[in-house]
Amino acid sequence: MKKLTFLSLAAVMALAACKNPKPEEKVMEENPFFTESAAPFGAPEFDKIKTEHYLPAFTQGMKAHDDEIATITGNTAAPDFANTIVALDEAGALLDRVSEVFFNLNEAVTDSVMQAIADSVTPLLSAHYDAISMSAPLFARVKAVYDRKTELGLKGEDSMLLENTWKNFVRSGALLNDAQKEELKAINEKLSTLTLKFGQNVLDDNNAFKMFVKEKEELAGLPEGVLSAASEAAKAEGKEGEYLFTLHWPSLFPFLTYAENRALREKMYKGYTNRGNLGNAGDNNTLVAEIANLRQKKAALLGFESHAAFVLDRNMAKTPATVDALLEKLFPMALKRAKGELAEMQKLIDKEGGKFKLAPWDWWYYAEKVRKAKYDLDEEAIRPYFVMENVRDGAFDVARKLYGIDFKKRDDVPVYHKEVEVFEVTENGNHIGLLYLDYYPRESKRGGAWCTSFRSQRVRNGKKITPLVSLVCNFSKPTGGKPSLLSVDEVETFFHEFGHGLHGLFSNVTYGGTSGTPRDFVELPSQIMENWATEPEVMKSFAKHYQTGEVIPDALIAKMQNSQLFNQGFAAVEYMAASMLDMAYHSVKAPITVTASGFEADVVKRIRLMTEIGFRYRSTYFNHIFSGGYSAGYYSYLWSEILDADAFEAFKEKGIFDKATAQSFRDNILSKGGTMDASVMYRAFRGKDPSLEPVMKRKGLK
Repeated sequence: MKKLTFLSLAAVMALAACKNPKPEEKVMEENPFFTESAAPFGAPEFDKIKTEHYLPAFTQGMKAHDDEIATITGNTAAPDFANTIVALDEAGALLDRVSEVFFNLNEAVTDSVMQAIADSVTPLLSAHYDAISMSAPLFARVKAVYDRKTELGLKGEDSMLLENTWKNFVRSGALLNDAQKEELKAINEKLSTLTLKFGQNVLDDNNAFKMFVKEKEELAGLPEGVLSAASEAAKAEGKEGEYLFTLHWPSLFPFLTYAENRALREKMYKGYTNRGNLGNAGDNNTLVAEIANLRQKKAALLGFESHAAFVLDRNMAKTPATVDALLEKLFPMALKRAKGELAEMQKLIDKEGGKFKLAPWDWWYYAEKVRKAKYDLDEEAIRPYFVMENVRDGAFDVARKLYGIDFKKRDDVPVYHKEVEVFEVTENGNHIGLLYLDYYPRESKRGGAWCTSFRSQRVRNGKKITPLVSLVCNFSKPTGGKPSLLSVDEVETFFHEFGHGLHGLFSNVTYGGTSGTPRDFVELPSQIMENWATEPEVMKSFAKHYQTGEVIPDALIAKMQNSQLFNQGFAAVEYMAASMLDMAYHSVKAPITVTASGFEADVVKRIRLMTEIGFRYRSTYFNHIFSGGYSAGYYSYLWSEILDADAFEAFKEKGIFDKATAQSFRDNILSKGGTMDASVMYRAFRGKDPSLEPVMKRKGLK
């Protein structure tokens, strides 16, 4: 994929026009963002949206938003909750509409033109929102309402919206002097471009790596399904008769797990771990320190000792010390378990006559061998039972049993790619929202899996807006006449993202400003859903052999359960090490002056990380923290897993499909958004604070 550097708006518009040449007036007239969608439920009209529509829509969206803000600040009536706080929350509808479509598609179906538009519009949006959050007249009205909060007697969500609005302004620099505001604006604009560029560089390196293998004999150990997919991939690249392996997970993970060729395993592993670290134009080494340093500088401007302190002030954990204490307590336990796993694998290597010490690119391969020997369990023996469509329907069935909702495929809703499916979600015949599903990898899509939305639930101008939720994955594609057959990990991934989807679909809030949840709480709805994926009762409802239709045997389920603690030390170590790396970058109080590799080396030494296990994400491709929204927040998965392990105990106590427990979880957590403190929501559901014991038992750390 060709990389375009930052271009002027005029250049980008010219580029888009070259792709789809039309007179500007015609484009404006036909722009689907400027009229109400005629698609079912007001869904985006992807069949009408073209590249040249985005920039005019962004421009008009920012102008309309500015006009709405001007109306608020120009109001001669005394500031009150309705004419200032609610009016501010409802402003920016057009800008929200185009942003939610564009930035989601730039992650899922991007190209050089989309990236160029993102490069240009991102700093403009940063400046736009800075101008609003640092507007003295607007903040004066907000402050006037906030200063009267006691006498206003606001309750519940209204009170939370006022509190959030005030904090958002303060955290955005409203209390700074003019010189400090200008400095903060410059930092925000620079961060917006650097974080975008970081993610684009990772995507480019991910797509650039292509390992072609000519001889099948070099691929001993790989399952036929993997070979078939690699053969088809090579053929599509014009190299029929060869085999193509990429860094997309459905290609990478099976290779590292089954390929006997150690040299090729090393090549694949290093290709993966050196993304963003190739010394080319897309190298992220300098961006890492630059982003971290700018964040530290911004935090200091706003009165926080570090970026981590700034972020965690709004999270459940509250302080970096709390996160550090949790990681420092559990990490040594995880290391101990991982070292035991290493000893088992090294023993096997020695028994086979291997004259080497296990390296990171050997871990998956020998772990799979140990699992077969110790538990008589073969991942490839399980995969034929996990047809993607059946897994999807199994997740739907779980939601139907828990919450009484239904899913109906809608072929009349426009989609942004031919592989995307849309389902209408209803309850007792009443519409709840739409669920978009995007299953497979492609070069235009970033790696991983995530849940997003094309429209969030809220109320605007007295009208309830229903959600449009999207799950984006990178699962193994159908190949060689076989359907898409998922690994156990992919099954859990689907249930995980589906849990996020239910959170978005069940949202029942009034304001956009109260819809979000703390970063270390938002993974609870997703991670708790993973529990149902491997429950025998649930698995037997959807795990059916793709050829025979045979339900997965009890004996195979028993083997899976017996091996549930297998390799948990490795998983815990690589995850927690990445969390510690994240906290290290964002807890600095002075500028980082070493390279990313040097910084990592210092962290490795401090936490005593095993050389056989690397960080789950190295600095130069750690999208979560340098391009996504998880800076000083990657620990959130562990924090939420503590919550989910404890919360699922409530279901196990009453039955995994107990209606009353499910309704309580929906009422107290899934529907609440950010309308109250997350700790209060959890206690309302569980009746107590979470215990650490269930998660330690799950990970075998006791």
